[in-house]
Amino acid sequence: MANSEPIHIIGGGLAGSEAAWQAAQSGANVIIHEMRPQRMTDAHLTEGLAELVCSNSFRSDDHEHNAVGLLHEEMRRCNSLIMAAADKNALPAGGALAVDRDGFSAAVTQAIEQHPNIEVERSEVAGLPPAEWSNVVIATGPLTSPALAEGISTLTGEDSLAFFDAIAPIVHEESIDRSVVWAQSRYDKVGPTGNGADYLNCPMNEDEYNNFVDALLGAELHQFKDWEKVPYFDGCLPIEVMAERGRQTLRFGPMKPVGLTNPRDPLVKSYAIVQLRQDNALGTLWNMVGFQTKMRYGIQAEIFRMIPGLENAQFARLGGLHRNTFLNSPKVLGRNLRLKADPRIRFAGQVTGVEGYVESAAIGLMAGRMAAGDFHGKPLDAPGPTTAMGALINHITGGHIEAEGYSGARSFQPMNVNFGLFPAVTITKPEGVTRWKSVERTKAKRKAITSRALTDIMEWA
Repeated sequence: MANSEPIHIIGGGLAGSEAAWQAAQSGANVIIHEMRPQRMTDAHLTEGLAELVCSNSFRSDDHEHNAVGLLHEEMRRCNSLIMAAADKNALPAGGALAVDRDGFSAAVTQAIEQHPNIEVERSEVAGLPPAEWSNVVIATGPLTSPALAEGISTLTGEDSLAFFDAIAPIVHEESIDRSVVWAQSRYDKVGPTGNGADYLNCPMNEDEYNNFVDALLGAELHQFKDWEKVPYFDGCLPIEVMAERGRQTLRFGPMKPVGLTNPRDPLVKSYAIVQLRQDNALGTLWNMVGFQTKMRYGIQAEIFRMIPGLENAQFARLGGLHRNTFLNSPKVLGRNLRLKADPRIRFAGQVTGVEGYVESAAIGLMAGRMAAGDFHGKPLDAPGPTTAMGALINHITGGHIEAEGYSGARSFQPMNVNFGLFPAVTITKPEGVTRWKSVERTKAKRKAITSRALTDIMEWA
């Protein structure tokens, strides 16, 4: 039986915006509640919906051989607003999909505000949703307000987990020394909007690298209170934390020199390389790739100016920290994203324990469609586990296995989409091939997984 009560979506980030769009496109009535600008967060700068706060990259757009690229394509085939806005505001980034932050947020905001089935209410929902709301999606993201987080914790009986997400600095292009840096994508890879020279590369020799690491290790850091001392997510470690894990860690992480050749000295291999990625459509701002940090503001600029080519760098934004909160989803959520303790409530986005912009929006897409199914009296199941979206939701609601000696709340950590979440696929060696190299076998396996996924997602879509 159809329900005439509107769907209430709390949170206007990527997940909330996508959920609202999907539900409204089905003909459901939607009210999206966004507390900004009435109440701002430590990380947001504007009141725009779907504001990007950590990076402007949606990562790889290769839908045949990369799991996040596959997720992009599945969402496109489900008429995703987030992907449409990203494609419209894409920037050159090799094989990745990077976007102009302001243009992206403006496109999403305009689409939501102009949709005839969506009402945008700019106010905070303090505490749990009112009892009379029968169909709710909570998509408040990693910056869930304290009142709502407390209400959720009281209702579920499970403590929410928290970690600190570090934000990378952004440099003004005019302050970059172009006589030192050069433009090149790793392995000259050409993406959908790029030309094989989409990153600016700052080379370091061994002495420069070691001096830089020494400075990171000696830097004054943000001091945590006892209650703040919580684990980081390995996919977004502050650069100084990576340096603490070993002197060579950065050379095999964000500063790896492979696939890049300095045209000014092509015979000498750089010991380490810092990459900058275009951050806006004008090309006036560049993001320091992988350089999220928790160093104090006063020391950041001084240390980053040790990087060749950035000696006179001017920063549009320095790095910073914001608190992330997420549910112990394997225990408190069902596969339909409903809260077991209160089934009228669904959750979407990073608060469910996924990591990354695209993953968050994908959970929002599914939650919005499921909520719309309830609105129309036609319940909708999650996509099958052979799809990227289904594999992701399967992991956060049932695929996680608790580490021995830990509670589920402590061992469950945020997860990016990856091929390890998919069911196995059987492939056969091509006819006439006597020796099938491992890299070729892996490539064929991934192609088989993605082909199967795109077939299966269309049945659900």
